[in-house]
Amino acid sequence: MSSAAGDGVAWSGGAFGERARCVLAPNPGTMTLDGTNTWVLREPGASRSVVVDPGPEIATHLDAVASYAGEVAVVLLTHGHLDHSEAAASFARRVGCGVRALDPRHRLGEEGLGDGEVVEVDGLEVQVVATPGHTSDSLSFLLPAERALLTGDTVLGRGTTVVAHPDGRLGAYLDSLHRLHALAEEREATWVWPGHGPVLDDALATLDHYLAHRRERLEQVREALRTLPDPPVTEGEADRDVVRRVVETVYADVDPRLWGAAELSVRAQVEYLRGRPAR
Repeated sequence: MSSAAGDGVAWSGGAFGERARCVLAPNPGTMTLDGTNTWVLREPGASRSVVVDPGPEIATHLDAVASYAGEVAVVLLTHGHLDHSEAAASFARRVGCGVRALDPRHRLGEEGLGDGEVVEVDGLEVQVVATPGHTSDSLSFLLPAERALLTGDTVLGRGTTVVAHPDGRLGAYLDSLHRLHALAEEREATWVWPGHGPVLDDALATLDHYLAHRRERLEQVREALRTLPDPPVTEGEADRDVVRRVVETVYADVDPRLWGAAELSVRAQVEYLRGRPAR
């Protein structure tokens, strides 16, 4: 919802590093950008794959994923939004494996996913990193051998992420960005392989951009709330009319088709600011 690295880059998926292929789903839109990125991961020379976010229930897409993946050991989900998870169970049944996710509602089989776990398949190592904020169940995955972070919707290949209030929380999201930044520094991760949009080749710069963008937006929202003539916040939710006026002020340069999503982020920002004293 704002400019970022990757803007203007044509994107159709493809092979990345020695262990990954992105299969782009044909579901482009204002919220899905070019479409959902389904990631097929496999250790060189191995027979089994890991599939991350099978995406929507579109037969041609799932056929392509199955063709690239071959034998699939497990399906992993970054989060439960339908553009990532809708086809997970049906695809897993088709290829004869389970679905692992943080939220039990999206699993197929008994195994979940938790922060710090390592998924190993035929020498491939995928490390699980809890990154709540966009949603409460958002996960990212570190692929150490490729120095790559698979970020789902926590970091996108272009634009910035909606904090999907009320399930998404801005405080948690900021903590997740800082956590990914520290992890990228510690593990020398350079690549961002996102859930939508093109891959990015400078993880630290991308995360710096995201953090700076959030600080800027928070100050804009804070200032907009100060200038509104009516009390900006009720004891419960931020008043819808006030939220819309903040969106019209702060997101004036954003396509109005995205204002519904912007309202979710503004509600998350208002809630965040309510818990912090004015400066």
